[in-house]
This record gives sequence, structure tokens and C-alpha cells, in this order.
Amino acid sequence: MSGIEYGLIIGGLMILLLALRVHIGGAMLIAGSIGYYWFSGADPVLSYFKHAAYARFSVYDLSVVPLFLLMGQFATHGGLSKALFKAGNAMIGHWRGGMAMAGVSACAGFGAICGSSLATAATMAQVALPELRSHGYSPRLAGAALAAGGTLGILIPPSVPLVIYAILTEQSIGKLFMAAFVPGIIAALGYMAVISIIARLSPGDAPAGDRFSWGQRLQAIIDTWPVILIFAVVIIGIYGGWFTPTEAASVGTVATAFVAWNSGGLKGRGFLECVYGAAKATGMIFLILLGADVLNVFLALTQMPAELARWVVGLNLPPLMIIFTIIAIYLFLGCIMDSLSMLMLTIPIFFPIIVGTDFWGMELEPKAIWFGIVALMTVEIGLITPPVGMNVYIISSMAKDIPMKEVFKGIVPFLCSDLARIVLLVFFPGITLIALNF
Repeated sequence: MSGIEYGLIIGGLMILLLALRVHIGGAMLIAGSIGYYWFSGADPVLSYFKHAAYARFSVYDLSVVPLFLLMGQFATHGGLSKALFKAGNAMIGHWRGGMAMAGVSACAGFGAICGSSLATAATMAQVALPELRSHGYSPRLAGAALAAGGTLGILIPPSVPLVIYAILTEQSIGKLFMAAFVPGIIAALGYMAVISIIARLSPGDAPAGDRFSWGQRLQAIIDTWPVILIFAVVIIGIYGGWFTPTEAASVGTVATAFVAWNSGGLKGRGFLECVYGAAKATGMIFLILLGADVLNVFLALTQMPAELARWVVGLNLPPLMIIFTIIAIYLFLGCIMDSLSMLMLTIPIFFPIIVGTDFWGMELEPKAIWFGIVALMTVEIGLITPPVGMNVYIISSMAKDIPMKEVFKGIVPFLCSDLARIVLLVFFPGITLIALNF
């Protein structure tokens, strides 16, 4: 059999395990182990497992993952989300739909120190959803705006999926963070534009809020200084060469912990809850990493990614057809898998294809960075699409009066914004790379 046939059989086994509700990390681990044994025998498998876990988890760059997750936990307990929403509401809450826009802008700001979409959606739902509902916003728009805004948690750097992508493709974490910044801002503006259009077409769904004085606005912005300072230290520190990503994450974590402690968010069991939350998320991510490593070793032995890349390149398909086919696969997978699992599973297969294809005459590094951002922008759509749509589940679970069906209906205009942004990034890769020129 060819490597592609081996890969398809083991891939089918993994899908079967997922259908049986086996965790994605366990499914990849089991399928990869069976494939490895089938292809090479027992001794190579046992020899590999002697050092597989240590070889993966001792990678220095991976230490940035628990640090960014812990920073997000501290930010959640430190009340920074409230300050961000208050500032956005003070500036634009008096517009029709302005309070929902403020929720989106607060999600973007919180994402700058969190790195997790689920944490961003859950935190902002606690802060903004009661305010939106009390001011007369429709359940559909209120829930959908915050579910979509929550995706900004992995679009605005720092982003845990981008760290994983950088490690898998051996790219610079700092450059990927900078490349994600402008597309992330475009995403936030796109969501705000959707809210503005809905407010014009259906004024009853998005009433205007109270107008704040300029003094109140200024004070609300001043109250967000910890977020601005921490974001500046982390991102500018990485890109300016002052810190490695791990050092920047350490500095950001300590700074966020101080803010949380100063606000009283770490009193009682607060600190332990932060550590436990970060540890639980880290364990989940590392299990996926280990499972992906085993599966990828099997795929490397079969030469499936290389064979598939040569086959696709040999078809002489137009580059745009290749990239849009990959995007379509991501959109489909987003209906049944989470974003991190999608990246771990597909990057070893798709990345060689992207490397072997000419896109707009780009060199290897710019092309790798551009594809990383396009892939990230695409997989985040899975957070708000049925049936998985984890952000929608979070919003519905925290607001019992908002049916999940209503939130999914309200998500449709935001999905249109997402698709338009992806098309824009495909045809104009300079948008992704512009921040690298500064």
C-alpha cells in the first residue's frame, strides 16, 4: 500500500474513535500508535514511547503555553474585563448598538492579555451580557455579539494556537504575533460593522445607551492602563528583542498577577483557582500535543504528507484553488472539532503543500506566516458554528433566558464578516505582513 492509503485507513480509525466520543488527544494517540505498530512493528513503537513524552514536553518554547494561560486566569480574576467594557461603553455606548460594540471591543482588549477564546467569551458574558439585556438588547444580538467577540481571544495576540503553529512549522512566535495584530483589529471592526448594520435594519434589537460625560470617558480609559501596559510590554518586548516569548509571558503573568492581587481577585481560593484552571487547560493541550506527535511520526514513516504534497503540486491546480480547498476543509472540520485540534491534525499535512505552491511570489517565511494567520482566522470560525460552536454553548449556559437556537441564528451575519475577512487576507497577503515592516 502507498503512504496515502496507510494514512487514510488510520485517519478513518481516528474519526471512528472521535465518533465514540474519545478525546481528540486520546484518539490521535491510539490511532497513531496502532498505525506505527502496523507499519513498523512492536519494538520501534516501544522504543519511541520511552522518550516521546520527555522529548515533546521538554521543548523550551512550550513553557510559554501555561504562562499565557495563567496570565489569562489572573486577568479574569483581576476584574480587567470590567474595566475594558466600561471604557468601551463610556465611549460608544450611546450609539445605537454601541453597547454591543463595546462588548466586542472589550473582547479584543481582553484577548490581548488572555490568549483563549473560551475564557474571553465566558468572562465577557459575565460582565457584558447582563448590561446588554437590562438595556433592551435582543437575546439574539446580545448572545451572538459576545460569542463572535469571544473568538478575538485567539486572534488578538498573544495566542496559544499561534504558539503551537510556530512550534510545528519552526517559525518565529514574535513575528506571528505581530502578523496577527492587524487582521485581529480588522476582525473586531468587522464585528462592530455587523452590529451597526443590524442596529440600522432593526433598531429595536439594539437601542442606544446612556451618554457619558468627557470626564467619565477619560476616567474609564485611564482605568484600563494595566491592560495597555501589559500588552505593550509583552508584544513590544518580544518584537523589540528585549524578551524571548517565554520571558515576555513570565513578565506579563507576574504583572497580571499583581493587578489581580491588588484588586482582591486572588483572595481566598482565587489564586488556587487560577493555578488549577491554567493547569487543567495546559494538561488538555499537552495531551493533544503528545497524541499529535505519535500520529505525525506514523505519517512521517508512511511519507503521506510528502506524497500528498507531490500529488497536489503535480495536479497543477491554480494556487487559489488549493488555498480555498484547504479553507473549505477547515470550515468543515470546524463543525466537529476544536481549533487547536484542527491545527495539530492538519498542519503536518497542509504545510508541505503550501510550501510547495507559489502564492503571490512570496518567499518561504512570509508565506508560512501568512498561511498561519489565514489558518488561524479560519479555524476560529469553528468556535461559533454548529454543532460544536463552543462559544455559543458558553453564552447559552451562562444566560438561561437565551435559547441556543437564537444565538446560532444571530451568528450568521458575523460568519459573513468572517468569510469576507478571510477572502480579503487571501487576496491581499500584505495586510498580514504589514506589521512586520515596522
